[in-house]
Amino acid sequence: MLEYRHVSVSCQRTPVLEDISVSFPAGKITVIVGPNGCGKTTLLQCLNGVSQVTGGSIFLKGQDYLKLSPRERARTLSFLPQVRTIIPALPVKTLVEHGRFPYLGFARKKSPKDMAIVRHAMEFAQVSEYAHQYVDTLSGGVRQRVFFAMALAQDCNLMVLDEPTTYLDLPGQKEFLHMLEILREEGKTIILTLHDLNHAVRIADQLVVMGACTPTPQGRKIAAWGAPGDCLKRHILEEVFHTKYKKFEDQEGAYYFFI
Repeated sequence: MLEYRHVSVSCQRTPVLEDISVSFPAGKITVIVGPNGCGKTTLLQCLNGVSQVTGGSIFLKGQDYLKLSPRERARTLSFLPQVRTIIPALPVKTLVEHGRFPYLGFARKKSPKDMAIVRHAMEFAQVSEYAHQYVDTLSGGVRQRVFFAMALAQDCNLMVLDEPTTYLDLPGQKEFLHMLEILREEGKTIILTLHDLNHAVRIADQLVVMGACTPTPQGRKIAAWGAPGDCLKRHILEEVFHTKYKKFEDQEGAYYFFI
């Protein structure tokens, strides 16, 4: 289990998040939702070092996560960021192989096992056909799946994904979320942010709802977390997003439309 205990984050001495406590159960999908600017990305970036934790602790299976070396973190947790300012001019296969770097020695010589993991990651993310194309020439949606394959190649039990469906069309979003369900069945712990509340409610084992954004850190907080059904019954999503929802059901399950 991953657990934040009274975590605070500051940027240039300005508080961004204050006293955040929340836990993420192992082997489950947790979706973080909230209005733009409420601190979702900042919360996740505590895990890859982009956000500076100025107070509190983060524990993973009882171990102080923030005291792990970058190499140890990369063997424990794979992180797919929302935005990449630099797109490398590398062949897809070469980029995906970067996911194995935390396990390689100074010479970065890859073993047959490493290459098998890379092949499986590319097949799973459905990017094998682009193996020899350069990443910077691909569409946004395909590129996103390539970076996802690189994260898979790290072979971590914990995956953190910040708005992973941003560049995907509707069929692509559906397929991507199905991939996450398969990974959950394999025992992976997955934490992600989503803007689409319908997708969030349907895929999540646990929802973390961040409070309505205000100019103060007090507005960037955890409004609630729990099973999606419980959050709906408590009208948390309606209050935070100033919306209403309608529920429809058929033989394939329940659907929610937020209006």
